Amino acid sequence: MSVPNNNVAASAGKASNVHKTPGAKPTKAASKKKDEEEGVDAGEGLDERAHGKALIKPADQLELTEAELKEEITRILTANNPHAPQNIVRYSFKERSYKPTLVVDQMAVHFVLEGSLVHQDSDEGRRLRAKEGVPEEATTVDTGVGSDEEGPETMFSPVEDRPDSVASKTDKKEQKLTNQINFSERASQTLNNPMRERSCQTEPPPRSNFSATANQWEIYDAYVEELQKQEKDKEKQKALPSKKDNDKSRIMLTETQSNDFTKVAKATQILERMVNQNTFDSIAQDFKYFEDASDEFRDQEGTLLPLWKFQYDKAKGLSVTALCWNKKYLDLFAVGMGSYDFSKQGHGMLAFYTLKNPSFPEYIYPTNSGVLCLDIHDQRSYLVAVGFYDGCVAVYNLKQKGLDPVYKSTAKTGKHTDPVWQVRWQNDDMDNNHNFYSVSSDGRVVSWTLVKNELVFTDIIRLSLNGVVSEGADGSQQPSIACGTAFDFHKQIDYLFLVGTEEGKIHKCSKTYSSQFLETYDAHSMAVDAVKWSHYHPKVFISCSSDWTVKIWDHTINTPMFTFDLKAAVGDVSWAPYSSTVFGAVTTDGIVHVFDLNINKYQAICQQSVVAKKKTKLTHFEFNPIHPIVVVGDDRGYVTSLKLSPNLRKKPKAKKGQELPKDPEVQVAKMEKLLSLLREPEQSTV
Repeated sequence: MSVPNNNVAASAGKASNVHKTPGAKPTKAASKKKDEEEGVDAGEGLDERAHGKALIKPADQLELTEAELKEEITRILTANNPHAPQNIVRYSFKERSYKPTLVVDQMAVHFVLEGSLVHQDSDEGRRLRAKEGVPEEATTVDTGVGSDEEGPETMFSPVEDRPDSVASKTDKKEQKLTNQINFSERASQTLNNPMRERSCQTEPPPRSNFSATANQWEIYDAYVEELQKQEKDKEKQKALPSKKDNDKSRIMLTETQSNDFTKVAKATQILERMVNQNTFDSIAQDFKYFEDASDEFRDQEGTLLPLWKFQYDKAKGLSVTALCWNKKYLDLFAVGMGSYDFSKQGHGMLAFYTLKNPSFPEYIYPTNSGVLCLDIHDQRSYLVAVGFYDGCVAVYNLKQKGLDPVYKSTAKTGKHTDPVWQVRWQNDDMDNNHNFYSVSSDGRVVSWTLVKNELVFTDIIRLSLNGVVSEGADGSQQPSIACGTAFDFHKQIDYLFLVGTEEGKIHKCSKTYSSQFLETYDAHSMAVDAVKWSHYHPKVFISCSSDWTVKIWDHTINTPMFTFDLKAAVGDVSWAPYSSTVFGAVTTDGIVHVFDLNINKYQAICQQSVVAKKKTKLTHFEFNPIHPIVVVGDDRGYVTSLKLSPNLRKKPKAKKGQELPKDPEVQVAKMEKLLSLLREPEQSTV
């Protein structure tokens, strides 16, 4: 509601009724008279205006009662910012928890402008005026006080000449003051950018408290120990001949120099794996998560997705002669390298790769002779049995430092006279000694027992050609020796094993009968490259040969149950660990074949070339025990890992309302169903 300012009107009325005579000063009596008359006139004017005043108020004004008008409303003004957040928490490393922040900044800055105003009467102002040459002007200020007698009257006089009165504005011109420092003030309001805070919190590094006392005798002992190490190293260097064993002396020097490096070896190994995981991240994602959706439209056929490729520069020119997965560490596998060519025999190599670091082997053991076979112990995964081209067998311990095997056969300890084609670990003997078996072209199947620091051998059986007799040097009749090329032990029956020969025959043998074979199968027309028992069915085994065929047998029947012609020499064959009817094979034309007898009994459901060059020959093939991948080796020293598509690892679906039996029973029933279709009625009843 707008209310007219009565005080201004009254003062204007006073100013219009009072006339001041210049040059004359009013006396006290005259001034009192004028005050009384003026007071009467002012009172009459107020009454007249009060009667003729009309109140103007808006139509939507709120009408309040007298009680509401007299009500006092108290408001408390505080300096707190209502928009300041009250729920900020910060992590306390001391208490290891999030704590609320009690002190919050309440100041809100709306506008900031920095200036440099200087007062004109200050010393700095005078110096600036003197510097710029501005003269000081004497300014007179009318205080309005004449004498001691007139001071009180003029203070309360209603006719005093005020600067804001109408008379002063009309009669007297106000003098304009000059700007002393030539300052022009300009005000502007700009948009202040909102403040943003960015903070990041990291996990505190692990801390370990270490305390020790450095006494004089401890320092002395440390120096003495270091001197003893240096003296021992000097004695070892003197003991080594200077010309013959230069390599060994270099190894000793590097060992002494790498003492400091071994302290950070574990950290660098982890760092190397992290870098490789970032480098091959897309392959790792495919290995873990990719499933080929196009299998749904392939009519039960599958594919192989290439993953990592493993190679070692110093192994160029060597062929992959053996592959074996570690049963405990499922990402680790061993690769044996040598040569199958008789005219190109030389050094070999044993390498261990992991899927976590495909760029470089985890362990490298160079050998003087080519590696032809190897096997990793099922329980003690650090023990590796190896067979060489020169007839030796050896055992490597990955826990021990050094490049030499912990056990190795020699001519005195009954080593083979021909290449060792296969080795297999067996269960510990009665004295809890580890033992493994080997087969060689010299016709011997030998059991090797690890006793203290030596290998003790026992001949299990000597392979001979039935009915073929040759004359010895003294004219005595001697049976002709058969060359063993592959063997495998039964998964359930401990004493039963199969031996494949270079003549193409497969002999079923027993550990307890060394004089004769339990059964002989005329399997192939060329050398048997591999023979393996089924993981599930106790009667079934598989064999492959260079005569281009893969055959599946029931050991109670002399004829093969299935025969597959792969149109090239077969290098290796292997059963899948997840199904009794799935197996894979590799051929010398660079093709991987995967069969599932439950889907197709006549053809492979996957035939895929996995080599870059046409002349590259595939030599070995192995399924991973758990993961859906396989590794394939070739004659150029490369190992390629491949992922099986969903069609290659299908599991049977349960019907509604029925529960699937346990996996071994299902797998045995699947294979038994296939065999029952092929057996003759008389054979199926036996």
